[in-house]
Amino acid sequence: MSKILVTGGAGFIGSHVVDILVENQNNVLVIDNLSSGKKQNLNPKAHFVEMDICSEQIDMIFHDFGPDFVAHLAAQIDVRKSVTDPIFDARVNILGGINLLNNSVKYGVKKFIFSSTGGAIYGETDTLPVPETYLPKPMSPYGTSKLAFEHYLGLYQRLHGLNYLILRLPNVYGPRQSPEGEAGVCSILTGLMLRGKKTVLYGYGTPQRDYVFVKDIAQAFLLGLYKGDNETINLGSARGTPVRTIFDIIAQEVGYHGEPELAPLRPGEVQTIYITGDKAREILGWQPQTDLTSGLTQTVEFIKKTITE
Repeated sequence: MSKILVTGGAGFIGSHVVDILVENQNNVLVIDNLSSGKKQNLNPKAHFVEMDICSEQIDMIFHDFGPDFVAHLAAQIDVRKSVTDPIFDARVNILGGINLLNNSVKYGVKKFIFSSTGGAIYGETDTLPVPETYLPKPMSPYGTSKLAFEHYLGLYQRLHGLNYLILRLPNVYGPRQSPEGEAGVCSILTGLMLRGKKTVLYGYGTPQRDYVFVKDIAQAFLLGLYKGDNETINLGSARGTPVRTIFDIIAQEVGYHGEPELAPLRPGEVQTIYITGDKAREILGWQPQTDLTSGLTQTVEFIKKTITE
């Protein structure tokens, strides 16, 4: 049994990571400030401390728990918010991360697994699907802060020998993603349709993204505990799906007959991005298992329950 510290473990993706780690007999401690995470997402078999990753008390958590591994998913994830408030974005995503790195070195963590972004880190590209070797040119402070922290991980490996794994995530969707959240077009559209409200497709419905189901993503974190040392790995399906297609599948599932408003892209958003999965398959033995329609059906069913409760 390994001791694993999961930051952001009450959040959408983090809670699914906690579930799979607990299911595989690991001792898990969740740190989450509940700014976007929810207590109802917490696995009852995991320990929980309500705390911000920027807090100096993080030292005490590392001292008392003594984690073997850190899975770092806590983040400021709203691209639009990062554009309007880049200082807050950097404080959480860079300084908060460095706080964790310093304590990981101090208390002898075996491996630090970082949830990075494949959707915002590369920017507009002339290669699709985008491989890990592509030079990142992010178009938002959010993508830039994630890239900066990736460089800190490399630095801490060189300076202190800290073993790491960077997982660059695509557009992740599924149960527990908030329809009122700051990100997640699938859940946001579902919530609006279920309430009979107006929907908006930015980029006029044409932007393409790489949609991967959250439980498939969580599996990669489990596999990454003992594979992929000091690697940067895309968790992509290598397929781009237009947001209009997402709209149509959800509308059919919900029984929504309205037409969406079409609007231009917002600042910081890219037109088309989808990423490779070859390296994940070769190194982690991972690939997406859930087809888009099945995953969206599960997402809709979950949001139906949360809206009616």
